[in-house]
Amino acid sequence: MPRTAPGSVGGMEWTDDVSAGDWIRERLVADHEDWSTMHMVVPRGFAAYARIFHPASRDRPVGEAWPGLPYAQHRRDWDAFQKRNPEIVTERVTWRETARALGTTMHPLAQWDRLVAPGIIVENEDGPRDAAGWRYGAPRMGDLEPDVVASIARHLAAHTTTPDAGFVALWEGFGGILGFLGEHPSRAFFQIDESSPGDVTYAPLATHNEMLSRSTKDPFNKVFAQPTWQEGILSREISEGPRLQLPHRAHVLFRGGIAELTDDDWVLRMPWRDVVAESHGFPPDAHAPSLVWPDDHAWVLVTEVDYDSTIVGGSPSLIAAILDDPQLEALPVSEGAEFAWTGDEAGS
Repeated sequence: MPRTAPGSVGGMEWTDDVSAGDWIRERLVADHEDWSTMHMVVPRGFAAYARIFHPASRDRPVGEAWPGLPYAQHRRDWDAFQKRNPEIVTERVTWRETARALGTTMHPLAQWDRLVAPGIIVENEDGPRDAAGWRYGAPRMGDLEPDVVASIARHLAAHTTTPDAGFVALWEGFGGILGFLGEHPSRAFFQIDESSPGDVTYAPLATHNEMLSRSTKDPFNKVFAQPTWQEGILSREISEGPRLQLPHRAHVLFRGGIAELTDDDWVLRMPWRDVVAESHGFPPDAHAPSLVWPDDHAWVLVTEVDYDSTIVGGSPSLIAAILDDPQLEALPVSEGAEFAWTGDEAGS
């Protein structure tokens, strides 16, 4: 009998019945010769597909320009800029807006690095800039903002006979998600101390942070330490449980319908919500699902960890609805689409 984890949140429950994903595995390409197509991670066999581009961001100072690049040649300007601490405005931006600003071509197989190639790019230093002074930041890889997930989910819920029944999978490699046997936790939370050494609050916080730093890397005093269970966001039962093993990824599988994701606050109901980080002052947060499908297999959603876009396969009417949604930036792609660098022949 399949098991579900105790203490599940909302209608989303962990399940060890990973055979539910066998149909996806059967539709994926395992042959290394086809590594460049989306079917490494996206099932074949749907009538239509949409590529939903993850939003990018851009920012610029108010009332002045960014200092020049590279940093080493403009250090004084950057030091003075930071000392002035000007207001910086930040906004979400689409790929199409980015292409328009930088004089490139947006298309279904676009690659971000080619789309922004004409911008002023200094490796490991700063993002590309346009003529209006905006500096562009790359889209999130393998993740989506909660409101974008909800917008997609509302379309998916309207195009399945089982909106309350399906499966949601989360890539096992997200940091802090799973517990493990080890000598050190996978993360430590340092407190931000804005006081100066002369303040009475400085010494305790400084000592605390220094202790945390030493506790995560002390090879001399822990020579004989034995591995112990290091807690993750998910329980030990889930952490040690079976995975949905696909040719190129392994996932933790949950039983739950797409209806659980249709509200912007879906994060609050996910079993992988990071409540520990919240206790340290961070806002509620949870990764976007990596895979979602309904019981009737009417569609599939794939947010691959190495992609800066989400792929939905389904009926032509579903794909048309996604393409027509002004809250989403999406373009149709054909079966066999290639998202490798070599697939973008028109971006720059």
